[in-house]
Amino acid sequence: MNALLSLLVFLSLPHLAVPAAPSSNPLVTSFRASIQLVSESSRIFSGGSLQLRCSVPDFPESTWRYWWFRGSEQLPQTGETIRLWNVHVKESGKFSCQGVRDTAMGNLKTKPSLPVEVVVDGGWAILQAPQHPVLVGETMTLQCHLRGNFPVHETILYRNGVEVMRQNGYNSHFRLTEATVEDDGLYSCRASWDMRQQTHSVISVDTPVHVVEVLSEPVLEIDADAKMGPDKMKLICHVKYHARAPAPPINFYFYKNNKLMGPAVSANHNVFRRAPGWYSCRAKVPQLDLVQWSEARSFGDVPGTQMPPPRPHVRSFKPLASSKSPPGHRLTPAAQLTRSQRLAATPSVSERSLHRAFGAPSRFELPKPSSPSTDQFSNQSPPPRPFIVSQDDD
Repeated sequence: MNALLSLLVFLSLPHLAVPAAPSSNPLVTSFRASIQLVSESSRIFSGGSLQLRCSVPDFPESTWRYWWFRGSEQLPQTGETIRLWNVHVKESGKFSCQGVRDTAMGNLKTKPSLPVEVVVDGGWAILQAPQHPVLVGETMTLQCHLRGNFPVHETILYRNGVEVMRQNGYNSHFRLTEATVEDDGLYSCRASWDMRQQTHSVISVDTPVHVVEVLSEPVLEIDADAKMGPDKMKLICHVKYHARAPAPPINFYFYKNNKLMGPAVSANHNVFRRAPGWYSCRAKVPQLDLVQWSEARSFGDVPGTQMPPPRPHVRSFKPLASSKSPPGHRLTPAAQLTRSQRLAATPSVSERSLHRAFGAPSRFELPKPSSPSTDQFSNQSPPPRPFIVSQDDD
């Protein structure tokens, strides 16, 4: 009897039970890690530094380790923050992170973060552009940043190799107000300065700048799957909505033969009775005064061969957010152009016309930069030398 009681007591103690061995296959959560650029820009000069931070949308008491990647290569750092010092051009790449935590079931992993592209430039000029797409109607601010402190007397901004604007003096900021989709493209800048009776000029590499509609043109999808029943079909209004947070609500309307089929809905889909006709949808953001129509699509046997006339696209180009200049910074008239002024202006200088105007570089001379020091380039290729576009007679 005593032996039986001892056995029952032993089995009733759960803390003495042997835990299951952790699984060798990590478990993946449904949420994604987030990567944040702590530094001012993801484009930096060789010899500079940059900092990234990884976070996980989880309870504060959770303890995470972090895996860092450059492309498919896993980096040795495991902390929340990664710091890159005295970077080389070869350290450019797309950086991402992933949260990892130990549990009784094994390693728990988040989904990898979306990548952040870091560009290490070995040249003398970098055009700092918006990190995220610019919305139609907003003001786009760009800055031509130089390696070192030079007495710049002229800076030129290019889009797709064609001059957009130029300004005199040391001011290196450019503002393009009321941006439109035509302002999307590859931007670069050229800076010129005088030193020892010579004019030096450097140009940055191309930097992509994306300008997107706040509300794109919808695309209507007609889903007539038999699983919904023989007399039902689903209309889906696909649209891209890029409003800044907090984004105002968007309403959807569905039409058959240009007649409204029902009240507005907040979801982008609705189920209707299956019937032949021309179908379309409309997306509207009342607070922003934005309206977009889809092209009409036919379903079933529709008499006639032509589609109904397309609905007009109503867009608002009013700025959705203001862009402020740095404190104490004053823009020259040439540094800030409105949309109408940019359309009226005729591009005057291109890369080829610059060579015609100033002549080919006669020789190279490397001005001594104030920062960074030349020791920082001891283990990597030096940046390209500024070229001389003109030379005065002594």
